[in-house]
Formats: sequence, C-alpha cells, structure tokens
Amino acid sequence: MPEAPRIATAELMALHDVVRAPGLEDRRFTHARYWESVDPYLGGSVSWEVAGYSAEGREIRHLTFGSGPVTVLLWSQMHGNESTASMSLADLVRFFHEHPDHPLARRIASGATVHMIPMLNPDGAERFRRRNAQGIDVNRDARRLQTPEGRVLKSVRDRLEPDFGFNLHDQGAAVRVGRSDRGVAIALLAPAFNAARDVDAKRRRAMQVASLLVEAMDPLVGGHIAKYDDTFNPRAFGDLMGAWGASTILIESGGWDDDPQKQYLRRTNFVGIVAALDAIATGDFAAFDPAVYEGLEYNGRRVPDLLISGGTLAVPGIAPLRADVLVDYDRPLLKEGGRIIDIGDMDGSEAQDTLRVDGLFLIPTGDILDGRGGIDTGAPASFTVSEDPAGRKIRFRFREKPPRSTPEGVPFQ
Repeated sequence: MPEAPRIATAELMALHDVVRAPGLEDRRFTHARYWESVDPYLGGSVSWEVAGYSAEGREIRHLTFGSGPVTVLLWSQMHGNESTASMSLADLVRFFHEHPDHPLARRIASGATVHMIPMLNPDGAERFRRRNAQGIDVNRDARRLQTPEGRVLKSVRDRLEPDFGFNLHDQGAAVRVGRSDRGVAIALLAPAFNAARDVDAKRRRAMQVASLLVEAMDPLVGGHIAKYDDTFNPRAFGDLMGAWGASTILIESGGWDDDPQKQYLRRTNFVGIVAALDAIATGDFAAFDPAVYEGLEYNGRRVPDLLISGGTLAVPGIAPLRADVLVDYDRPLLKEGGRIIDIGDMDGSEAQDTLRVDGLFLIPTGDILDGRGGIDTGAPASFTVSEDPAGRKIRFRFREKPPRSTPEGVPFQ
C-alpha cells in the first residue's frame, strides 16, 4: 500500500484556527457547558448515543465518525480536572462535522471508524476534581469496575474491540524533561500490558504512533516532550486496554509558558491527534521507527511552584528569623491557592518562580497561623511584606499568589 501524503504540522495548525470550537476558552467547564459547545456539530457526519450515566446521573456520550475498517477509541477527562484533550476533541468534532469533504477528513473516514468519549467523568468535571462523585479514581477502576464511569468505558471497549486506543490526560505543570530544566508540555506512553513490559506487535504499533506524535508535535513544543513512566499498573485502564488487545497511546498535557487555560496545548493535542488518526487510517504509521519514542527522556523531577527568598519571617510572639518559604498552588496554572510546603534555608532550591524579598519582613496573616500563634506547612501562603517586623511600613501584601507587579526593588522572576 503506497504511503498517503502526510499533512504538514503547519497546515494542521492553520486548520485548528478554523475549527476551534467556541465557548471553551476556560478549561474549567461543566458537563452542560461542554455539550452546549459541541452540540451544534453533532448529527450529519458525526453520530452520537448515550453510552451510560455517571454516578450522579449525567450522560456519558459516545460519538462516532467514519466507517473505515480500523477501529479507534479515544477517551478523555476520566479525571475531571484534566480537560485539555476534551477541548481538542470538541475541535475535532467540529472539523468532522463542518468539513467532511476535506481530503484529510475523507482519508480518516474511509480508513478508520473513530469513536470518542470526550468526557468520561462528568461528575468530576462538575467539581473540577480528579475523582468521581464516589471519590474513586476512575483510572484505577479497570480491574474491579466499581464505578459506573469505568463500566461504561469497559462496555464500549468490549463492544468495539478497538484496534487503537487513545488515553487522554493532563499531568502536573511543573514536571521537568529528564534531568533538564525544561518543563514537560507533552508526555507520551505506549503503556506496558504486563509486569515484564514486553513489546509485542500491538505495543510496537503504539510505539510507532507515539513516534509519529513526536514528529507532529515537535514544531509546537520541541524539546518539551517526555516519556511517561511505563511501569505496569494492573488497575489502570490504559495498561489493561493493551492487555485486552488495543494498541494504546497515552497523551499527557503538562504546562506551557503563558498558557494558564491550556489553549496552546489544546492546539498541540489537536495537531497530534489528527495526524495520528490520518496515519492510522492510511497505515502510514507503520513507516515510523519506535526508537524515536523510546529515545525520549522520561518525566523527571517535579519543581515547586514558588520560592519566596531572602526575607525574615516575623511571627507575632516569636523571635524573627531569616527564612525562605516554598509555596505550591492548588491551581498552579492560574497561580492561585498558594500553600506553604517548606520553611527555612532554601538556598539552592529550585522553583518555577522566585520572589526576592531581601531585607524585608514576612508577617503571616489570616489563616496562616495554626491557632496557637505558630506557623506550619500546609497553611495558606498569606503575608504582609514590610520594612519592619511590626508591619508599620508595608511594602505589599501577598495573598496566596504573587502580586501581578512587585514594588521597585522587589523583583519577581
């Protein structure tokens, strides 16, 4: 079979500008808001059905495009706060709906049947949290199938017996590529299907698709692609999908500078997924060398979000002491919900950002104190930054996130 012409990444980026579904500019969206955005593009070339219901009774929809012989299943947002690929799938649905005669859409439709579950955990999405309404991590329920969401995914898989599966997630924004200082934008995995991490024909196909994804995504996030840990997990859907027969690819969206709503990584996912579907539908993926994927560095260390450096901590009733403060955010991309993770000598510590307060006093405020006048990790990062320990000459107030601009002489970098 001759190779089909691969569409260039630049063309896919331009295509995304045309088909980007409106209404999903904020990555925190509810089940209703998501389908309000996608509903106009259902019907016609994209059919849909209700595959089942969540623990709280919300619809879990199953969308289908194409009629080709290769079956592909993509599922997203099984963790309710991991929504980047759900946005990309909305864009994909719009593309299929509005441009079914585009040469790319026609190639995909003739070579593959594409099945999508864009929001597997709608109850988690409603709360923008990882777990479902029962408090269970759906991605650790592949063995027992206690969650209705897990049972829906398994029943769709059993009915379709897909040749390829795409397990779409988000990971922490502060993970580094290997031992480098580069943040991970995208992590890929062709998951192991047993504890020995054997590579059979179906896993090799997944590795080839992963190599294709590296090529497609590199122009957008070159140098920021890593490999996810491939330790076999007998409770995880991605791993068991491979054991059940599908060549499975995990895509994890990390972080990107000045992309708090992950819109750039939304585009990156779209580009990679469309390129992969095209290559799967045409068989072109077989030309890719698995060594490209296998040569990726693994996800490395996670770096704390913020280091407040050079200040003197002035807790009322306790002698002032020179102390740095490390902070992590509950919502790191928005730099919101800061909490103290360490206090003391942090000289040489890494952080995503550094706030230097040399010669100034950090005076804890609000809920930062433990009720007995002390301070400990886990407390909200809330300080008055002053020129004296009594707080009479306030320079600025720090309320769980860095100020948008800092006073002269207090650089934030």
